[in-house]
Amino acid sequence: MKTTALSETHISLGAKMVSFAGYNMPVSYEGVNIEHETVRKAVGVFDVSHMGEFLIEGPKALDLIQKVTSNDASKLVIGKAQYSCFPNETGGIVDDLIVYKVKEESYLLVVNASNIEKDWNHIAKYNETIGATMKDLSEEYSLLAIQGPKAVDAMQSLSSIDLSSIKFYNFVVGDFAGIEHVIISATGYTGSGGFEIYCKNAEVKQVWDKVLEAGAGFGIKPIGLAARDTLRLEMGYCLYGNDIDDTTSPLEAGLGWVTKFTKDFVNSEALAKEKEEGAKRKLVAFQMEEKGIPRSGYPILNEEGAEIGKVTSGTMSPSLSKGIGLGYVTKENSKVDSTIHIQIRKNQVPATIIKLPFYKS
Repeated sequence: MKTTALSETHISLGAKMVSFAGYNMPVSYEGVNIEHETVRKAVGVFDVSHMGEFLIEGPKALDLIQKVTSNDASKLVIGKAQYSCFPNETGGIVDDLIVYKVKEESYLLVVNASNIEKDWNHIAKYNETIGATMKDLSEEYSLLAIQGPKAVDAMQSLSSIDLSSIKFYNFVVGDFAGIEHVIISATGYTGSGGFEIYCKNAEVKQVWDKVLEAGAGFGIKPIGLAARDTLRLEMGYCLYGNDIDDTTSPLEAGLGWVTKFTKDFVNSEALAKEKEEGAKRKLVAFQMEEKGIPRSGYPILNEEGAEIGKVTSGTMSPSLSKGIGLGYVTKENSKVDSTIHIQIRKNQVPATIIKLPFYKS
């Protein structure tokens, strides 16, 4: 099992450690509900150094990114980031990712930990005819997510950059926690604002310690992966391996907004046809109307009791104190405000399809 540069730190803090995407990672410290509330109301820090980072450079860098990603990276300027996905050749998704334009002809691609090798091989396959320079930095860099409404105030003392001026999905390269040339990115997967900090493995312990020190007066706590999951689900953000995978199309998954047909990309012709004809199923969000927690794999039924889909993600929402979930259903059963039922063991528990996000700040 792989470790991050902070694994021993998490163990010393009493974190419950689990294997996640091949890494020994902290799933919780004090408990998911406490950690979840800390991020929603104050500020928390996550170690997400298991994520993968690829540097794509050279005169052909944009050509390669345009070919393998669904969004239009030509719209990026230096200092801007973009959510995107890698479509596969059969209508599904290889992975979702964030693309950063670091310099002219230099892009950073941040991918999911479980897909690092798969993504690298997929990009490399298309690069054989394009010829961009590819570097895998995944083993060299660490990533901290500092998330919550108090993140800016808590962290401002650590940087000479005005953190409040960094807009959502923008980033700067500058000083942070006594380290020069870190990426400070106004991104994250919680829906409560904050930053992601990219630095070298040898630097991350210093950054982690200073972040906790600077945030002490703001109620900062270390946060585990369990709360990261409940936070992202309350926003309706897709989790690779659950809500999107090699068999789900970006259009079914509600990712049409990052699927731009103004350019040619992997499988774009087939996806354009799917858009024209309409996807046969759709990823919907639902909340339970009675007691019950939906879990991945549970059948979704219509009012007559016929199976119309399956739950892909589900939890008891700490913010709403009710069961919430995502799942694919047939197109005709996907209307907002309609009633569905979740098969929880022997019970058919009613739920309502809603418009995202679940959590509204």
